[in-house]
Amino acid sequence: MLIRLETMVLSGANLPVEVIRKQISSAIDIMVHLTRMRDKSRKITEISEIAGLSEGEVILNPLFVFDDRGEDEAGKVNGELIYTGNPLINDWKCRMAGVRTPAWLRIGKGASS
Repeated sequence: MLIRLETMVLSGANLPVEVIRKQISSAIDIMVHLTRMRDKSRKITEISEIAGLSEGEVILNPLFVFDDRGEDEAGKVNGELIYTGNPLINDWKCRMAGVRTPAWLRIGKGASS
């Protein structure tokens, strides 16, 4: 999901990939991945939190993924976003912005509403 973003930056600047990844991981909190489906519609197929950087790799925390349930009689793709069970790691950013995250999306201890 991040390779296209890295490639776009590389086409405009001569920077090491490690620097680009560090900038991406510090600048983006949540990524919403939109995909063109086989029926030509566009659907959100993944919502992931950027959890940081580890050994030069951006760590993604998938929060929701699209569950493709096939097609209806007209060929339209059916499905829905399913919560992965992974808690939002950096919910403190939401709290600082005055946004309350649902209890089921927070990490247990230390997370307040």
